[in-house]
Amino acid sequence: MIDLLLACCLAEPSATEVTHAAPNIVIVFVDDMGWGDLPSQGASGWSMPNLARLEREGTRFTHFTVAQPVCSASRAALLTGCWPNRLGIHGALGPSSEVGLHSKETTLAELCKASGYATAAIGKWHLGDHPAFLPTRHGFDTFFGIPYSNDMWPGHPELPKHWPPLPLIEQDVVIERIETLEGQRPLTSRFTRCAVEFIHNHADTPFLLYLAHPQPHVPLACGDQWRGSSEQGLYGDVMQEIDWSVGEVLEALDTNDLAERTIVLFASDNGPWLSYGDHAGSTGGLREGKGTTYEGGLRVPCLVRWPGQVPAGAVEHAPWGSIDVMPTLASAIGTPIGHGIDGRDATSVLRGNGEPSREVDLYYYRTNELQAVRSGTWKLHLPHGYRSLEGRPGGSGGVPATYTWNVPQPLALYDLASDPGETTDVQASHPEIVERLLATVEAARADLGDALTQRLGVGLREPGRVSPAP
Repeated sequence: MIDLLLACCLAEPSATEVTHAAPNIVIVFVDDMGWGDLPSQGASGWSMPNLARLEREGTRFTHFTVAQPVCSASRAALLTGCWPNRLGIHGALGPSSEVGLHSKETTLAELCKASGYATAAIGKWHLGDHPAFLPTRHGFDTFFGIPYSNDMWPGHPELPKHWPPLPLIEQDVVIERIETLEGQRPLTSRFTRCAVEFIHNHADTPFLLYLAHPQPHVPLACGDQWRGSSEQGLYGDVMQEIDWSVGEVLEALDTNDLAERTIVLFASDNGPWLSYGDHAGSTGGLREGKGTTYEGGLRVPCLVRWPGQVPAGAVEHAPWGSIDVMPTLASAIGTPIGHGIDGRDATSVLRGNGEPSREVDLYYYRTNELQAVRSGTWKLHLPHGYRSLEGRPGGSGGVPATYTWNVPQPLALYDLASDPGETTDVQASHPEIVERLLATVEAARADLGDALTQRLGVGLREPGRVSPAP
């Protein structure tokens, strides 16, 4: 199987010729890693020396926010620079989903490919599992990975048992079906080896490598050599294997003398799945987690290394997010974006020069419900219900605790500068801020709609659709 994949990796890009001045791009996107899971942001019980190296040689961003606190929506924003609800991508798409990323949407991979880059997606996709929606239809020359989350199989403790075994796909062909947890344990290593080979085989060609690890999403699984390696149980073992993977990628760049002309970005798709307790990460004191629009669900670890452009050893608190990644990287490679995206070029943030230019504030949707908006350090939560453990401990051993659903959140204003845990409502002291942000709310509802208020937005686009599977 690997030999067949490497043949794909060896293929030369078919687009226009580029010079070596164009930076390579490596995005390592992990699943459900909490803001507090970096040792530099409070984690203990495991070590991450390779991520620490990225911090020394690049910048750690403490206010990097994903577009939605769940898998598919978050990935849609990262790759397209659009609010995911604009694209009709909500929540987490399940096996045999009838929708996926529309062919008319432009991805980062398509921009890179148009500039002569070789492109590879390795790991988790989760933007539609029908062949029409897979990475090879969205600008990636090479795909080796799984089409959705690693828990979308018969072994899930809560969700449908009729789901099929987890498919492992090369290009658009299922080459294996993973039926046991034992079969998932080598995946991080297999994806890492493929990523390293892609770098070796494209050392003379500008490339985009999108390495999206399924871990540390449950069910937790790591290679035998990592089991028992940490002081924090299986979750810590998984974190250390992810760090090893990053180290292998960095070493491949060093070996090929590519480090100085490669942008490396490490981030997570959303916050930790707190109901899984000792099989979940930490928000580092931020409120709630995955599946909510509080900071614990949306603010994630982010490290960027870009020698000569991004300061080394810096910590940057200016806000930016996954929705800005596509336009920022397009700017880095000198490729025009066109129209119809929501993100903004955040190069100024990467260089430590302040906030990106924005025509709109941040909208915090969960699926198609507008639950909060943010401007600067001010965050206004709108009335909605959310899931919470309400202070109870999470589950153990891969079995989740039960959430309380529809916990009421009234209208509330938080100052994230002084209150990152979103504990103190200050709307009474700042009515002018509330009034300004309510105008932002109205603009969001008019453009993107809001299921909470039964509003239909005028700026929505259809997702890709296929006929139901027989």
